[in-house]
Amino acid sequence: MANSASGDSMLDRLVRILDAFGPEQPALTVSALARRAGVPRATAYRLVDELVRHGFLSRDDDGSVRLGLRLWEIANRSSSTRDLRLVAMPFMEDVNQVVRQNTQLAVLHDDDVLIVERLSRPGSVVNQAQVAGRMPVHLTSMGMALLAFAPAPVREEYLARHAEEVAARHPDIRRELAHIRLNGFATFDGFIDAETTGASVPILDARGQAIAVLAVVMPRGSEQLPAAVMALRTAARGIARGLAQPRPGTGSGPGDGSG
Repeated sequence: MANSASGDSMLDRLVRILDAFGPEQPALTVSALARRAGVPRATAYRLVDELVRHGFLSRDDDGSVRLGLRLWEIANRSSSTRDLRLVAMPFMEDVNQVVRQNTQLAVLHDDDVLIVERLSRPGSVVNQAQVAGRMPVHLTSMGMALLAFAPAPVREEYLARHAEEVAARHPDIRRELAHIRLNGFATFDGFIDAETTGASVPILDARGQAIAVLAVVMPRGSEQLPAAVMALRTAARGIARGLAQPRPGTGSGPGDGSG
């Protein structure tokens, strides 16, 4: 694929354009998009026209652009999280009925917590998590549960890459992670929102390593926290069993140790 004068390929520029959108920037002018993506404005206009024509971007009446439905369609057709979401949803609904607060499903991806699914209710506490959004590992119960139950090399590499920022919040991070592994869940008060508590339970594969994490966000100091953790544990075990079952066309589940 042809490179630009700066040496980046066309694919590099396309990825940067698509990656420029976020929860706080769902729509951008082409000029703003060019700046955020580090692409010359003339190139950005040309690539945006192509992406709009193929449905990967859509254009608003005011000329700004946003991610198109075709991206969502392709992602949901073959996403690696599709089976996870399908299996997890009934269990998430059960937890949501019991706890009556934000319930979410996440995975560890590129040194972040990636939110795969979320269920909310009217009156739920404030929650920064959004589907397809990312959150910091060491500031969330989700991230700490995922890290505690990650393969040891993954955990150590993450801690080495983020040693300074982790130490600022967790002076004895390995002791904390060992405590999470011993208890089987993580809870944190007010790291991101001062008035909330996050509780998370890992969904484990046959080796005892985290495939994903199931979590709730509740009012800080809620007496319902023990019941929420119990509900999360029950649901996480059910999801793990469901993922281990063979599915039509695959012959195996993601937690069976294959691959």
